[in-house]
Amino acid sequence: MAVVDMSISELKSYQGKNPCPDDFELFWQRGLEQMNATDPSVELRPADFSCSFADCFDMYFTGVNDARIYSKLITPKGAKAGQCPAVLCFHGYSGASPQWVELLAYAAQGYVVAAMDCRGQGGKSQDATLTTGTTFHGHIIRGLDDEPEKLAFRQIFLDTAMLARVVMDMEEVDENKMCVMGGSQGGALTLACAALVPQIKKAAPASPFLCDYKRVWEMDLCTGAYIEIRDYFRRHDPTHQREDQIFTRLGYIDIQHMAKWIKADVFIAITLRDDICPPSTQFAVYNKLTCNKKMVLYPDYGHEQLPDFLDKMFSWLTQT
Repeated sequence: MAVVDMSISELKSYQGKNPCPDDFELFWQRGLEQMNATDPSVELRPADFSCSFADCFDMYFTGVNDARIYSKLITPKGAKAGQCPAVLCFHGYSGASPQWVELLAYAAQGYVVAAMDCRGQGGKSQDATLTTGTTFHGHIIRGLDDEPEKLAFRQIFLDTAMLARVVMDMEEVDENKMCVMGGSQGGALTLACAALVPQIKKAAPASPFLCDYKRVWEMDLCTGAYIEIRDYFRRHDPTHQREDQIFTRLGYIDIQHMAKWIKADVFIAITLRDDICPPSTQFAVYNKLTCNKKMVLYPDYGHEQLPDFLDKMFSWLTQT
């Protein structure tokens, strides 16, 4: 069986390398307290898109540090109070929420659908966090030279939790039937949201990003989505005097350390030829999950669209 880093037996027992900060739990507890103290000030505007069976809205809400966050929102027509399950969708790194038509299958199934634009990336969300130090070449290192509360992905992770809070508070939503899904960065945000919001019932990530940064570095794969880590060292710590400190700081936004908090059922796709998000980093998360979980393994695929997985995910998420 082809792999790009470890044998399958090693992958199934791998526990990750990136260090976890000593105050990790307190860090995220404080983050949730800040989020819960933030008034989301939800605004809905009719979208410039329509279909026969659902209403479509441009939704804005306020996240931590007063950023206005955008999400597409679709609600089934004629939905009654507390009737609808909901699914939250998260997109890949540097991108934006899917096109409306890509979200309609879930709405047609009776789901409220919300698809968020990550702040500061390719969509409509605002990034209001001020940081000192470099902001060059990506969100992983944004805030790395400041207090850990300024890390860009700390804010984005909390935005996913605020989106869940906003959707759960909608009259038509059954808060006991909340689902999350996404691939790559969206897979990481799917897991982060499920970790921060224990009410989430189902989570379907594919090829999750943002995990086990030190392992990626040791594999010399900081050339694609993780290139900013290499660039950071080259520009700001060329002899790696602060290597331990830097990877420990990145541990605050490493999803493998959040895995133990997830109570949702998890259905994950992992590819064994992935040289963007290496298989070992994905297994580092999967192996730490203590919830009900199952995976679909794609031995001959890399970081790419996976045959049948969207269909499998739809069937699994919409099972009652």
